[in-house]
Amino acid sequence: MAARMVPTRWILTCLALAILAAPAHAQMVAARDLAADARLAAQNKLALLVLFSQEGCPWCERARREFLLPMQRNAEYQAKVLMREIDIDGSAALIDFAGDKTTHADFAQRLRVSMMPTVMVFGANGETLAEPLVGFQGSDYYGYFLDQRIDAAQAHLRAPR
Repeated sequence: MAARMVPTRWILTCLALAILAAPAHAQMVAARDLAADARLAAQNKLALLVLFSQEGCPWCERARREFLLPMQRNAEYQAKVLMREIDIDGSAALIDFAGDKTTHADFAQRLRVSMMPTVMVFGANGETLAEPLVGFQGSDYYGYFLDQRIDAAQAHLRAPR
């Protein structure tokens, strides 16, 4: 009996459907202790990238699903940034960069984060290492803008002190 050849188009369609079937609610690691995260990042010469998001925000979901989660799984980015997520309306407990107790919502308000999604990149002491990336205007250049922020943070971390 002759072996049947599976059309390439069918394989690609199945692959695309598997990617699209990934959970729409996939999350990054929720921030719990930014002081500890910043220390860990500094020990490994990484920047701390924080996604500020909001429940039900379709733009947050796209930024997360199309860019940040794939970056988080990519070894190249694992060598550059540690990623966390903060829900700007969330009441989850959080330790801020100074070691003080707060909540996700209070921390976001303190940083005046009001437009979603917002991505900020921090250093070991909670200092911002790059201009915040605010909003999501489509996927054409979003990855480029993320890379700009990450590269700026890495340059800052490598600069002689």
